[in-house]
Amino acid sequence: MKNISEFVKQNRKALGLTQVEFAIRAGLGLRFVRELEQGKKTLRLDKVNQALAVFGAQVSVGRLNSDE
Repeated sequence: MKNISEFVKQNRKALGLTQVEFAIRAGLGLRFVRELEQGKKTLRLDKVNQALAVFGAQVSVGRLNSDE
């Protein structure tokens, strides 16, 4: 989750948005945005993707081992 939290924080700042402005733009609560940027490990994936959509990104499922 650390990489996602850093991605969101860096890209939010690059757009010049405060956490409040980002929360409004993403349609999320301020508390969720704060927890996301702090790297909270138990967040709803649909809401994470809702936040990432602001940057044209999303989390997806993939195999850890490519030998299969």
